[in-house]
Amino acid sequence: MAVIEWTGAEARALRAARRRSVRDFAQELGVAVRTVSNWEAKGASYRPRPDTQAILDTALARCDPATVLLFETLLSETASRPGPARVPTSGPRLWEYETWVDDLERAVAAISRQDFAFASDLLGRWWSRWPARDLDDKGLYLYARTTTLVGDLQRDQGSVLGPLSAARSYLEARSVFEQLAVPRRIAQLDLSLAVVSEMSGRHTEAADRYQQLAADPRLSGRDRARAQLWVGTALDKTGNHTAAAGFMSGAVRLFDSLGEPEDWSVAHQKLALAHRGAGDLAKACELIEVARRTGTTASPMQQVRLATAEGHILLSDPGTADEGLAVLGRAADTAAHYGMSHQLRSIEGIRRGFEQPARSLQRI
Repeated sequence: MAVIEWTGAEARALRAARRRSVRDFAQELGVAVRTVSNWEAKGASYRPRPDTQAILDTALARCDPATVLLFETLLSETASRPGPARVPTSGPRLWEYETWVDDLERAVAAISRQDFAFASDLLGRWWSRWPARDLDDKGLYLYARTTTLVGDLQRDQGSVLGPLSAARSYLEARSVFEQLAVPRRIAQLDLSLAVVSEMSGRHTEAADRYQQLAADPRLSGRDRARAQLWVGTALDKTGNHTAAAGFMSGAVRLFDSLGEPEDWSVAHQKLALAHRGAGDLAKACELIEVARRTGTTASPMQQVRLATAEGHILLSDPGTADEGLAVLGRAADTAAHYGMSHQLRSIEGIRRGFEQPARSLQRI
């Protein structure tokens, strides 16, 4: 690990990681017991002399990897804990950057499998640990990535608008990436904000923004293809099913040329719904079957989305309506289990749309 500027806080963390008493630790270092006690009493405000710093460097270098990991964890917890003994730092230490990056990678994986509690815990360790003024460019970049992932977490949970929401988190992250002049990340956040607009019911606004981003050179080819697909999803929600199908078919071809099989499968799912909206149930059933056969993700979110689309199509035919309700019921159970409130609201909306005409017919 990187060379450390030792303070009493680091010395205490090293002693705890080595599971030594003050007396034993002092004996190992060759200093007086009172010296170690003095370090720990003064905490981060005390910096040992250079010769003592070297002694502590040597003690840490002799630790096994498990002890080093425990030392880093203990020190990280100490740095994030408020209290009168702690003085402001100048930002993360070098080893904390590595841990931060590792936790962000773990958070991405947790969000992808809808393990929201674990992702929230990982992100919460870093999100508000340091004021922005104490971060260098690397720290600001990691802060903006953390804030973006907080937005992804809030979006997948269905928290779209408001002070503690995906929209607010995305805007905050975007402002930091603007400060750092990272155009690709800015464009990606513009895409995420368009998704928030669609989820909050502003479908025409979302479609216009997606169409602009589908030609944005700041984005990767895959992101531009996704933007084109999402133009179609937004148009489909406005009732413009024919135009929606055109955009979606174009996205299917783009995903095929890019070699993105999972996105290609998802595009067929969206295209199936567009054909259902246009009244072509045979084509809708054909396309949703392609999506079911080719989808490879184990993500609960995508499982719910696929089941919701399939159930919606099945409800459109009186002969398969009961099956459609059963499929939606299973999708709702999965969504509830993983805390996907937006997906639950979508499923309930589909159910209400099916049940209201049925009740009207019963009254007649």
